[in-house]
Amino acid sequence: MASEFDLIRRFFTRPAPNAVLGVGDDAALVQVSPGRLLAVSSDMLVAGRHFLPDADPYLLGHKTLAVNLSDLAAMGAMPRWATLALALPESDETWLEAFSRGFFELADRFGVALVGGDTTRGPLNLCVTIIGETDVRPLRRDAAQAGDEIWVSGDLGGAALGLAHLQGEIELNEHDAAACLSRLHQPEPRVVLGLKLAELPRVAAIDISDGLLADLGHILDRSGVGAEVELACVPAHPALASLPPDAALARRCLLAGGDDYELCFATPLRDAASVLAAGAAAGVTLSRIGRITGPTGLRVLDRNGVQLLIKERGFDHFAG
Repeated sequence: MASEFDLIRRFFTRPAPNAVLGVGDDAALVQVSPGRLLAVSSDMLVAGRHFLPDADPYLLGHKTLAVNLSDLAAMGAMPRWATLALALPESDETWLEAFSRGFFELADRFGVALVGGDTTRGPLNLCVTIIGETDVRPLRRDAAQAGDEIWVSGDLGGAALGLAHLQGEIELNEHDAAACLSRLHQPEPRVVLGLKLAELPRVAAIDISDGLLADLGHILDRSGVGAEVELACVPAHPALASLPPDAALARRCLLAGGDDYELCFATPLRDAASVLAAGAAAGVTLSRIGRITGPTGLRVLDRNGVQLLIKERGFDHFAG
């Protein structure tokens, strides 16, 4: 059986040209560009909680890094380095080869160097710390003001619908199942969009990992404001079109479904043209879904402006 250091050497040691010192010592050494700040985030994925124990390791490698890149996208930061900590039930080299391939293919796309981490034996648990660089005015959750418009990138609900399909809550046709499962297992971090939005004067942003209403709620809490969301304006994944728009599952996936990893952000009305230009430059469709209001609280409105009663807000790691 391969040792811990054999596994690290074989599957996770690669040149790190953008680091002073990468994998192989007690700590990595990185050089921050002059006048830049470090943006640092960690995310943990636990088998049985965040993914199914028999998940495809290649797709899991992609997602393990993607969810962290999404955090940097929400800050408008440029990804640079990552560390990876793995708890593994056993040293399955076939599993590790596929996992590392999925991880590094995405890392190479965004110029991320793996510069350290740890491995141990235990229940399957994956943790990445991602490190990026940003200027002195990063995107933040506390920048929203009354009168701002609320936007989201891409479409929502596909990943949650894919999970509902896997759990037997609904049976999708082959085409819709493939599309939704791709969104669930291979999210696309909106790094380029985040960098483009960081060029605007004022943006409050977050990535949608736990559901639109839950994550928008974090912007509202940090900014001390409220919001109105127009349900008809929220862009739904095409597979949701097969469900009645007022169906409980469709509404839950759209408003409270996790794992979309799109960006939700608020900007002043005067910057609408610049927002659309940022989306075009990043190759991402953007939709206006509501507005920031003065009082605290989050209201969801139907086509007639009537407030809807929405019980579910999003994923809670300690619920259930």
